[in-house]
Amino acid sequence: MTESTTEKEYASYCKKVWAIYALVVFVLVIILVTLVARDNEERLFYSLMTIAASYVFRPSEKTIRKYVLRFFGISPPSE
Repeated sequence: MTESTTEKEYASYCKKVWAIYALVVFVLVIILVTLVARDNEERLFYSLMTIAASYVFRPSEKTIRKYVLRFFGISPPSE
């Protein structure tokens, strides 16, 4: 079973969208830890809970498809 070039290209765009999502979460953690937290306990809480919440509320495959189409203009390959 071989993948066509469009499937590989679409998969790489999906990985880029996931990387953007991870970068947004990382920036959010940095903002919460540096600007909002007042002591070490809050820093730990904000860092762990932000990462946990981003995992629980991660985007679905439908949302990833929507953002690939929006950012890169590539629709998913047909099955």
